[in-house]
Amino acid sequence: MRYGIDVCTLGEFAEPARVVELAQAAEAAGWEAVFVWDHLAFAWGVPSADPWVILAAVAQATTRVRIGTAVTPLPRRRPAVVANAVATLDRLSGGRMVLGAGAGGVPAEFTAFGEPGEPRVRATMLDEALDVVSALWTGQPVSHAGEHYSVDGVTLAPLPLQRPRPPIWIGGHGKAARRRARRWDGWIVGGDNEAGEMAVPPERLAAGIVHIGRDAPFDVALTGVSAGPDDAVFGRYEAAGVTWWLEHIHGRRAPHADLLSRVEAGPPR
Repeated sequence: MRYGIDVCTLGEFAEPARVVELAQAAEAAGWEAVFVWDHLAFAWGVPSADPWVILAAVAQATTRVRIGTAVTPLPRRRPAVVANAVATLDRLSGGRMVLGAGAGGVPAEFTAFGEPGEPRVRATMLDEALDVVSALWTGQPVSHAGEHYSVDGVTLAPLPLQRPRPPIWIGGHGKAARRRARRWDGWIVGGDNEAGEMAVPPERLAAGIVHIGRDAPFDVALTGVSAGPDDAVFGRYEAAGVTWWLEHIHGRRAPHADLLSRVEAGPPR
């Protein structure tokens, strides 16, 4: 199992400098990835930061950790813009970018701006957008006429450094998310709750991995909370099939100083 951090970029962590501070501490302590949330939480009264700007800052402030979104609600973003942004971040970071994508779990972040909030509509938009993004990353001319998006003979440039593409991890707990993850490169699951406690037992996660039915290489990333590098929680989830543990950093879990100390303590050695 590999280890990273996932920063909830809401509230106090909507301040970009704090996320960069955490990213640098994570790299120095031996964590292997830094992921960030993608929410328009200001639509319901909570400060929130733009993930692409923050990831660009993290890419410049680090040299080794993988970076990515956990996760981007792709239906509220234009797929061509996302394809270009991820390609740019992949080049900026030297090939370290992962696109975590989902349908979006907060309808208000869509409906507040006149966008569709119905889950079924967002699901079809997600599937079609993923096809458009991955096609643009091939470097070949793309023509697409779908239910939600169209592309008229466009070739993306410059391309991501990672070939055939940056990894795509699908977020979500349900059967639809698992079916979707089977098509791509990974599955990312929220394993903890707002109180800073593990809420998804290893056995349930193992059953979901079996349902996906993918052989290696396929990543299963779990956001979770631990007391420190020697916590026994890591072994239980590794045995269940998790390949990436993402230590969840958010303001409701603990004060900023305590969270920074947990990052500085590092992952298991």
